[in-house]
Order: sequence, then C-alpha cells, then structure tokens
Amino acid sequence: MAKRIGILTGGGDVPGLNHAIKSVVYRGSDVDYEVVGLRRGWEALTHLNLDDEQSTARYILPLDRLNTRKVDRTGGTFLHSSRTNPQKMKKVPGFLNAAQFPKSEFTKRGVTSTVFDITSQVLKNIEALKLDCLVAIGGDDTLSYADRLHREGVKVVCIPKTMDNDVRNTEYCIGFSTAITRASDAIARQRTTVGSHERVGIFRLFGRDAGYTSLYTAYVQNVRCCLPEYKVNLERLIELVMRDKKENPSNYSIVILSEGAEWEGYSIREYGEADAFGHRKKANVAEDLSEEIKKRTKEETIVSDLTYELRSGAPDFMDSLIAITFGNMAVDAIVDGKSGVMTAIAGGCFTMAPIPDAKLGPRSVDLETMYDTEQYRPNYAFKAGLPVFLTRA
Repeated sequence: MAKRIGILTGGGDVPGLNHAIKSVVYRGSDVDYEVVGLRRGWEALTHLNLDDEQSTARYILPLDRLNTRKVDRTGGTFLHSSRTNPQKMKKVPGFLNAAQFPKSEFTKRGVTSTVFDITSQVLKNIEALKLDCLVAIGGDDTLSYADRLHREGVKVVCIPKTMDNDVRNTEYCIGFSTAITRASDAIARQRTTVGSHERVGIFRLFGRDAGYTSLYTAYVQNVRCCLPEYKVNLERLIELVMRDKKENPSNYSIVILSEGAEWEGYSIREYGEADAFGHRKKANVAEDLSEEIKKRTKEETIVSDLTYELRSGAPDFMDSLIAITFGNMAVDAIVDGKSGVMTAIAGGCFTMAPIPDAKLGPRSVDLETMYDTEQYRPNYAFKAGLPVFLTRA
C-alpha cells in the first residue's frame, strides 16, 4: 500500500504556495507516495467529520499530477487557508462534544478568552486518513502547531512562507521576493505622483513584528524606513524627511513604514477581535505619521497602503524557484524518515533545519549590521561575504 502525505497551507496567502504544493505532488508520485490535500489549513483536521460526505468533500482533496498540473500558473493557494489554531479553539465544531476537550483561559494583549485544545480530534483524523506524514506550509503560527504535532508523535515536515521573512532558522521564506519586488515597483511608479505634487510620500508595508519587507524595499529605493525593531525619534525622523524633500530637485521625499513600526512616545493602536493566534488588526501607522507631519510642518502628504497588494497574484522567479525546491526537499526529507524539520536557506544554501521554537518568537532584523539608527535607513556598508539576502539564519 502506498504511503500517504497530507499537505496544507495555513495563515495568510503568499505567491508561490501553489508551486510548492505541485512540487510535493509531483515528487511524491516519483517515489510512490499518495498526496492528500487538506483544505483550509488546520481547520481541515479540526472540522473534518468523516461520517459526513459534505464535510469530507469540503476538507479533503486527493491530489495527483492531473489536478495539480496548472495550479502553479496562479497565485494564492488553491487548497485555501485559515488561521485556525487547534490548541486554542474558541468554539468546538458542532458535531463534537466540547466537554471531551481540555479547556483553559487564554490571554493576549489584555484580552482573555475561553479556549479548547482539540488536538485529540486532529490526531484522530490523521489516523483515520491514514496519513504517514504531514507537510505544513506556513509562517510562525502554522509552524508552531506543526511542532506540537511532531511532539505528539506525528511525522511532520514544514515549508516556511511569509512575506515578512521572519521565520527563524532560515534566511528566506516563500513570498518575500515577490513582496519586496512589488513594493519597490509600486513605490517607483508612485514617485511620479508624489513628485508631481511636491509632497511627502508615506508607504505602509507588511511587517507586524519584523521589518525585513520595509528594510529591503528601502534598500533598493534608497529612502528612509521605520521598523518594528527600533523606535525612532519623531522629530528626528521628520527633520530627515524634510531635508530629503528640500535637497531633492523635484521637491518631494519618501519614507517607508512597517505596519508594526512605532516612534518614541507612540504605540500602534489595535482594533477588532483577535484571531486564533491572538493577533488583532493594527491601525495604519502611515496615517498617524501623515497627521504628525502635516501638523508640524504644514507640508502635504500622500499615504499609500501597499500591504495586500504585495501578496496577490503570481510569484516572481525567485519565489517560484525556491517554492519548487522547498517542495521537492520536503518530500526527500519524508523519504529519509525525517520529522520535526523545515526546509530552509542558511548561508545562502538550501538545507533542512529544525522547526523553530515558538517561544522564541519571530526572527528580527539585526539592527547593528542592517539598519542605520542615526539616519533611519538601511546600512549599505560591509556586505562582502554575506549571503545573497544579506543576513544569516
């Protein structure tokens, strides 16, 4: 009987996911593994009711070369996704008895919720589906639960994806190259509008906890940037931005902000209900900076939120290449009997690494080598000998 791989994508979508899925299917067929698509991330294993045909059709999709042949021609994830956390379910699926699962109080950012850990149901479904191994594609949140399953005895191999590029133990995550390429292109295009009206252009990019997306975009565009890792001084920032404007023959300037960036005396406002991993939506820091600039200088601004634009559509060449390679590496690791590992790039080379310890949190920008804390811009000095992405895992 052929062995079976279950594959899922969790969290936000990024370009390149379909390339990775297709590669797992194709490489799996080469080594006589069946591949089963688990739709909507971890929700497939929490909400699946194998006694219900509609539930099975909603969450389980057998994959083969035929039905994955064209999936890499589009972006997103054709398996769909969710932010389900089986360890902290606020509501147990209706066909299950909530009293059967451990219950606890979960507090994050001052909000307390009653949650259920239904991992026992996840394990039951994995066994019923006769899955020999899971391939989990996702960021910190998705990988944290994959690590839990590994500790429960499930064979798990992970593939890191996130535009923030902040998963530990790797220098690169699927989605990053496309995000910074699109951000750089969008800012280059919008320079014409900012310059035509002689304004200050303020661009907000993804980066809740880490500033890689803003930093690398600013590196290429040669502009100021603010990162979650460092609280700038507001007066100094405005002084630098106004100096850039004055010294520019076209009389405009640009600054890039990560969505989690803050300045001294200011904290990002959050709103809405927290998701399954405790994250709430962040208010637009670019709008707040715009108000400060207008109040202090009377200059006009243009605010552009590039966040979701960066994750839509097809991947660029780099993300396609890396996603395909990561997918093949994941199957090779399964054939070798490995578990609790993640495809990665370290020192600029493809490798396998341990699934990151969730308690350590996201990987952060190394301010000392990568960010000029006086000029609020990327550090361009002393790059010889570094990997292509200018940082080490």
